[in-house]
Amino acid sequence: MKVVIGIDPGSIVCGYGVVAKKGHELHYVTSGDIRMSKGKPLELRLKQLFEELRAVIRDVRPDEAAIEKVFYARGKQAALHLGHARGVTMLSAAIEDVPVVQYSALEVKKAVVGYGRADKDQVIKMTRLILDIGAELTSDSADALALALCHLNSINIFKALSGV
Repeated sequence: MKVVIGIDPGSIVCGYGVVAKKGHELHYVTSGDIRMSKGKPLELRLKQLFEELRAVIRDVRPDEAAIEKVFYARGKQAALHLGHARGVTMLSAAIEDVPVVQYSALEVKKAVVGYGRADKDQVIKMTRLILDIGAELTSDSADALALALCHLNSINIFKALSGV
């Protein structure tokens, strides 16, 4: 069984989602959001992110982590904060010896919805449908689950192309 954690980094909200694959079957494991207060200094939010995400990683013991690449931020400050959050997510995985792969939002949307310019609602709906999740998902946890799905799909494509 292959277990992948998807991580949608953020300095205020970080989504995570874990998907397991056994044979050709995908299984939803868990998902959620790590929420940090805007009022806290950045270093304390990053500390909270590190501690909570590391606890999730320790709990689910994924084989790999899929993290979203940064391609857009509202401004310079937001981009800088997002970069710090991405670094913390990568460090959290690395400390637990979990290899990290990165995908752009376009790659994820194309893998899950079939269209690289899909909106948030389409990603949420398709993620719930693919994983047969009855409960509502936040956009951050849905994005994280979509990252995990994208990675599991990419592994299959690589195997098919390489003949493995």
